[in-house]
Amino acid sequence: MSDGDKELALKAAGGCRASFAALIECYYDRIYRLAWRFCGAQDLAEDIAQDVCVKLATAILKFRGEAAFSTWIWRITYTTATDKLRAGQRMRAVEPSKMVELTDAASETGQTSPEDAAMEADLWTTVRALPPQQRDAVLLVYGEDMSHAEAAAVMGCQEKTVSWHLHEAKKRLRVTLQAAG
Repeated sequence: MSDGDKELALKAAGGCRASFAALIECYYDRIYRLAWRFCGAQDLAEDIAQDVCVKLATAILKFRGEAAFSTWIWRITYTTATDKLRAGQRMRAVEPSKMVELTDAASETGQTSPEDAAMEADLWTTVRALPPQQRDAVLLVYGEDMSHAEAAAVMGCQEKTVSWHLHEAKKRLRVTLQAAG
């Protein structure tokens, strides 16, 4: 977390609405991206991201700067996404029309070709089929580029546990992808 983010978070914790709005503007796309990786559906990811923003409005008042703001916000996003999925929302593959939108958006920004975007979507669909803790470790470490320590903080477990879940996930993915290919 940058010093500017920490300063904004502490001001927001003190009740500054402008600082809170600036944090939401800065983090919303990343919150949405993590939510999308968890659920694979645009509408559900939007619901999760909005739920996170609503929770943050209250939770920010308790932020004291003892943990990095980014880790703190990822923990809230992670918890909200897993709670929403456990509450009966089924993980589902991206609908074809949504995939076109994602592919077009990626192409417009020059990030990815349509073929690469489709392959990436298929990979994340396969990842979402992993057992929950393996899925979560992969999404956080590889999807969000977190260290094992950061993912452990978000998941509420030890760093060694994250490493083990990643190891097991790689074995499962290797078998699944070889069978599909």
